Amino acid sequence: MKRIEPRSGVAFTMRRGATLTVCDPQGQQVSDLVAYNADDVREVISNGRTFDYEETIHLGWGNRLWSNRSNPMLTITNDTAQCHDFLLTPCSEQTFRHFYPDKPVHRGCYGNLVDALEPHGIGPDDIPTAFNIFMNVPVDGESGLLAVKPPKSKAGDEIQLRAEMDLIIGLTACSAYDSNGGSFKPIDFSVSEVV
Repeated sequence: MKRIEPRSGVAFTMRRGATLTVCDPQGQQVSDLVAYNADDVREVISNGRTFDYEETIHLGWGNRLWSNRSNPMLTITNDTAQCHDFLLTPCSEQTFRHFYPDKPVHRGCYGNLVDALEPHGIGPDDIPTAFNIFMNVPVDGESGLLAVKPPKSKAGDEIQLRAEMDLIIGLTACSAYDSNGGSFKPIDFSVSEVV
């Protein structure tokens, strides 16, 4: 396993058929994931297409994550946490100014993704809504109000996602206070070789 240090991010490529494992080694830590077609980065992960085709906002084992061009990008093949979010955008400097005016401003997952993805030719305006692994965002079915609660993930919980095309992945250890129960911890990940 490789480690993403607290409040940082990485980017890497994955071949079709490879499996990405994302692990929460200490518990209650969110990881933002974005994905791009390695052959054309204008094709990008889409929460709207995913909700449409999977017919749920509660994504987990067996669900696929779809692109803006209606192609499956990733399939969830294992999931011990069973609680993730695909509604909220990556935290940013503006997030901290809005929600945490009494806390130091941090560039957040958005800034970390911008830096990590820049060598792959992906710019700031190309960062979509992330698949927020381990994030706990309950939605009230009557009012539509949502909340950001501490993750339910325990130490060692993991999710595995199989690449359905050659991909560029951006992955973070989230930087927002509420998303992670008030503290910041690492995220571990690995990518299997295609046999």
